[in-house]
Amino acid sequence: MKESDLYLPVKRFLETRGFEVKAEVTGCDVVARLPGSDASPLIVELKTAFSLELVLQGISRQRLSDDVYLAVPTPDTPGKRRNWRSRRRALLRLCRRLELGLLLVSPAAANPDRAVEVVVEPGPYKPRRDRRAHHRLATEFTKRAGDPNIGGVTRRTIVTAYRQDAIRCALTLASGALPVAAIRAESAVDRAAAILQKNHYGWFERVSRGVYRLTQTGQDALIQRVTDGEHEETAEDAAA
Repeated sequence: MKESDLYLPVKRFLETRGFEVKAEVTGCDVVARLPGSDASPLIVELKTAFSLELVLQGISRQRLSDDVYLAVPTPDTPGKRRNWRSRRRALLRLCRRLELGLLLVSPAAANPDRAVEVVVEPGPYKPRRDRRAHHRLATEFTKRAGDPNIGGVTRRTIVTAYRQDAIRCALTLASGALPVAAIRAESAVDRAAAILQKNHYGWFERVSRGVYRLTQTGQDALIQRVTDGEHEETAEDAAA
């Protein structure tokens, strides 16, 4: 497919909305204006795939118009559809944040009236704060002791505040089994009971009512943290 294959469907789509459409006007792929209107022209940039180059072109065209659209082909194979679904939310958020419109174009559509889908309209955008994620971020930052990780490192365990508390509990139990109250007091971990009961890492086991000790996995973890750095956050760590 060529970029030019997208032009006629887009032109037809805009004309049905009352626009006069012309191609390749001062470097813009598609320019459209409502006859007799003093409003700024509508601009569409065509590409065979969504890319950084297309986004940068769209941003550049915003110097000329408030109504700038990016146009790419509708995914037409199972692989392309899977790729689009996996990236759709992020790409739409990007377009909205940059106040760019987005069109999906199907040049081979059986019904020409359905050859273009408006996915995002250009316009002012105010992102909504994710209060739950914001609270989680602030809480994790506050509770985490020091800075035990290295930014940008991959494939190594990230030391979260939860993991730090679990390690404190494990260190308290290094010399033998203890009741929960003693573990909480010696480790200074208020949520010690929940950590011991959940046993997320498999480090603890109950030996009697309210009394816990380290498992072999827990003992090995304490030895390992001495010999290794702990840096790869698992999904379970993140949820803990």
